[in-house]
Amino acid sequence: MRPTKRDELVQEALKAFYRNGFNATGMDTLVKETGISKTSMYKHFRTKEDLILAVLRLRDENFRNWLYRRMEELADSPEGQLLAMFDALEEWFEEPGYQGCMFIKASSEYQQVSHPIHRQSADHKRMLEAHVTDLATKAGLARPGDLARQLLLLKEGAIVTAHLRVTENPAQDAKAAAATIIDSWR
Repeated sequence: MRPTKRDELVQEALKAFYRNGFNATGMDTLVKETGISKTSMYKHFRTKEDLILAVLRLRDENFRNWLYRRMEELADSPEGQLLAMFDALEEWFEEPGYQGCMFIKASSEYQQVSHPIHRQSADHKRMLEAHVTDLATKAGLARPGDLARQLLLLKEGAIVTAHLRVTENPAQDAKAAAATIIDSWR
């Protein structure tokens, strides 16, 4: 099925926001970069914030689908998939144009916890937590919710460290720590 103008706009806006940030990317910049007129943009989205929410929904869907699929491709068992998450992250970090997590950036630019953009970013993280908790449960590990939160702290730290480029291989450093944590929850 051919993407609609709205879909094209959201896909192009995702690239612009990821590259430049949300507040730094104005509607005029989006018009230039997407090739879609301001009138057409406002026809699909009443405000820039509405467009950002649509971009975050698309990024959430794309990222979670990719991450879960890669975890399944890299490991057969639920426990193996918990560790494979870090191998998948390493692949992401090595992609040209990697600039960190769009949800961390969004929540940093829209810091008020009640703001819809901040809430959308937090929802993304909660959905990842639910998936990791489910894998830890299937793996038969003790206190799967606690374990999931600890693994996700490592994941988020690896994402930020990779973005800052302060260590050589943050994904593998986090994976080694994750293996130790998983062993402690058997």
